Amino acid sequence: MPETQIKVNPCENGIRFSAVIQPRSSKNEISGIYNNSLKIRLTSPPVDGAANKICVKFLAKCLGVSPSKVRIVSGLSSKNKIIEINGIDESVFRDKLTAKIPSLFKESAS
Repeated sequence: MPETQIKVNPCENGIRFSAVIQPRSSKNEISGIYNNSLKIRLTSPPVDGAANKICVKFLAKCLGVSPSKVRIVSGLSSKNKIIEINGIDESVFRDKLTAKIPSLFKESAS
């Protein structure tokens, strides 16, 4: 699988995907795909779960879902996380992210 592909797995109530978090960034943004994971930059430092809270709120806003539907299922104290989004499927997830970042899922510029 090329590095430009994010792996999205269906789960009981929605989808799961891996994310790499870069704390202490200048702004909250999805910066691309890194090692088959969604790369997310956050302004918050990785202290007392602050970056995790911002991550959940930021993803909920990007995807147009309630923050209660976004859950970090593993990697709470790591930059590598598995995130679960309830109530959406892979195509909706990709469509919403592509609407925000048109080049995100492109294989290569043609």
